[in-house]
Amino acid sequence: MSRRCELTGKGPMTGNNVSHANNKTRRRFLPNLQDVSLQSEALGRSFKLRVSSAALRSVDHRGGLDAYLARAKDEELSANALKIKRALSKGQTAA
Repeated sequence: MSRRCELTGKGPMTGNNVSHANNKTRRRFLPNLQDVSLQSEALGRSFKLRVSSAALRSVDHRGGLDAYLARAKDEELSANALKIKRALSKGQTAA
């Protein structure tokens, strides 16, 4: 399973462990990913996504999954999230 947030595209970063003696060794900073089910009010169902904690706060701040995906850039979204976004836009044009 990829260590990448499906909504923000946030992934692993690299840096250094620095010891007390100032020795530097390479390390990875992993994003805080959670497996969550997010509810779409427009489609009337829930979707399982692998999302970072920061993205969960952003979804909550913007007013839900539908509002978040409407404003999200397509380059940042995963294939699964893009499919949900297209279904939302198709549902809104039909309504």
